[in-house]
Amino acid sequence: MSQLEVKVTLQNPLDKQDTLDYYIVPDDTQLAKDWVTALNEILDKKLTLEKSFCFLGWPNTNRTVEYLCQKLNTAVEIINRYDYTTHNLPNYVIEDYFTPDAVRFPDTYPIETRTPGSPHSLEREALGLKLKHTIMNQLHNHFERLEGTVEKPSDYGQVSPPAVRNAIRQLNNICHELESLILSQRKDQVAPEWVRPSQITTFLNAKRYQLTEEHRQGFLTNGYDRKFGHVYMHWTQIGKTLMEVFSDEGAPDLVDATCEAITHLQYYSGEFDIEWAKNIVRNKDCPWHDEHQLRFDNWLLKHGLDPKDPALSLGYLHIGQVDLIRSFGTNNMQKIWTEMSNKLDIKTIKVVE
Repeated sequence: MSQLEVKVTLQNPLDKQDTLDYYIVPDDTQLAKDWVTALNEILDKKLTLEKSFCFLGWPNTNRTVEYLCQKLNTAVEIINRYDYTTHNLPNYVIEDYFTPDAVRFPDTYPIETRTPGSPHSLEREALGLKLKHTIMNQLHNHFERLEGTVEKPSDYGQVSPPAVRNAIRQLNNICHELESLILSQRKDQVAPEWVRPSQITTFLNAKRYQLTEEHRQGFLTNGYDRKFGHVYMHWTQIGKTLMEVFSDEGAPDLVDATCEAITHLQYYSGEFDIEWAKNIVRNKDCPWHDEHQLRFDNWLLKHGLDPKDPALSLGYLHIGQVDLIRSFGTNNMQKIWTEMSNKLDIKTIKVVE
């Protein structure tokens, strides 16, 4: 039997006859085979594709920062209005209101706020279009408290009706979409070759399966490398990873409270992510990536953790790659971005021989 592959058809949302097919060739590993089986199950059950959280980091999109802030405020209002006291829970209130200025620094600062020759003026310039991490971390914390984890679901999420459950889910989806969009729009101005488009392909109620020791070996072979056109297992659970704690919280000491918030990946599913950006590979041409990895490894060792322990889920699980030449007729990143940019809507996904 010939090898199975995954055919994804994109369409132009404004002209649905304008389509593009691309093909994913799975790896010859047990994890990739199990992923295809799980994906087939999702497709057979016709589960709903989470389209609002699919294409991230494309700087030019109709899902603007303003639009995403409005969607967040709508979700927050739905949660705030729901009466949880009918379930013997205190009402949950999110006091944040989201606007572009609340989630990122403006492009430029008024000239009168700068002192010529002062180092502070350079700091202000460097902040242009940067994400404001504090409010986004607060947002994600609200989601974690309302949703809980796979092992310990939150009472709030369990009793919420479908409309409120959807609003809770959007806190997470839009948080990550905003973070990705803001980062890409800044990079589009200061370092356009490092814009980070990606595809996050998730489905509502996708079944999760336990990772095996064999599956986990993929963390050792791939680590945190990301390559253009390559496909990775979607992270299927809630909670912060060791890398996120290290990067987002300034390499803190791992006290008990911090450790309780860290989750190592336990599951896989038929969901998948695709990297549509320039390669970031250790020991190649990304010295900043090498330096960050070295500091991360040293931080782990400082706290008695082995960077080579697959149980810690350090990195991304590689499951395949897009056949770029067959799909696009080129492996040129910029040309592929141009080809895809007006078709950021998935029409169909099929497993084919």
